[in-house]
Amino acid sequence: MKSEIQLAFENCKKEKRPALVSYIVASDPDKKKSLQILKSISPHIDIAEIGFPHSTPIGDGPQIQTSSYRSIKNGFKMRDIFQMVKIYKKSSRSKPIILMGYYNMIFQYNENKFLNDCKKARVNGIICVDLPWPENKNFANKCKKKSINFIQLLSPTTSKDRMKKIVKASHDMIYYISMLSTTGGKLKVSPKKILENYNKIKKINSKKNLVIGFGITDKTISKLKSADGLVVGSAICKKISDRIKKRQNPVKNVGNMVNTLKARII
Repeated sequence: MKSEIQLAFENCKKEKRPALVSYIVASDPDKKKSLQILKSISPHIDIAEIGFPHSTPIGDGPQIQTSSYRSIKNGFKMRDIFQMVKIYKKSSRSKPIILMGYYNMIFQYNENKFLNDCKKARVNGIICVDLPWPENKNFANKCKKKSINFIQLLSPTTSKDRMKKIVKASHDMIYYISMLSTTGGKLKVSPKKILENYNKIKKINSKKNLVIGFGITDKTISKLKSADGLVVGSAICKKISDRIKKRQNPVKNVGNMVNTLKARII
């Protein structure tokens, strides 16, 4: 049986466009509005990533760090993310959900409990920023047994030999980090160069769904639309912060922004 993630990519390929993958931080700016934001962007996206906040998010730039700090300040607990997903998944129009965060938080929560709660909430995939291959083999296998995709990460510095092994070990989606930077940084390499590196990975196995993350904005998204999928996170978190600074409700504004991004890849 095909996963919801695989079906999402197949649907996008039929429409001859990349999958639009969003990223928000759970409980940012609070539990209620976080769910409302997810629902507001849902009609315009194909897959939703939800981050569980960390006090020292080493891979994240200032936009996502700000969202994480806001969430933690508001008392985020891991159970909140499962409650959020459960409610969201009750909708017939819900999209595949990928949880993204750091393995040490999963370890503290209890690995088996985390996976059981993911299964109950109908989580479709997991990204662990600090659990690279081959160290993630055991956890990835546990995910697979629960019919949960474990998403492997690749970067511009991944060697060809290592790349082949990671692609082989991957499930239905691979995340390509477009540049050596924290999230939200300006593109330090051209979209052309990113696609050159991207196509090298696709040549290993063209059937694998490969998404590009880091540096995806309204200015770069249309130049990268030949990819299987594009991840937009920092731009969304920045929009949330901007609306809060202006004492405005971010829900509608974020939905409109994501709709505009979608229009640029159709």
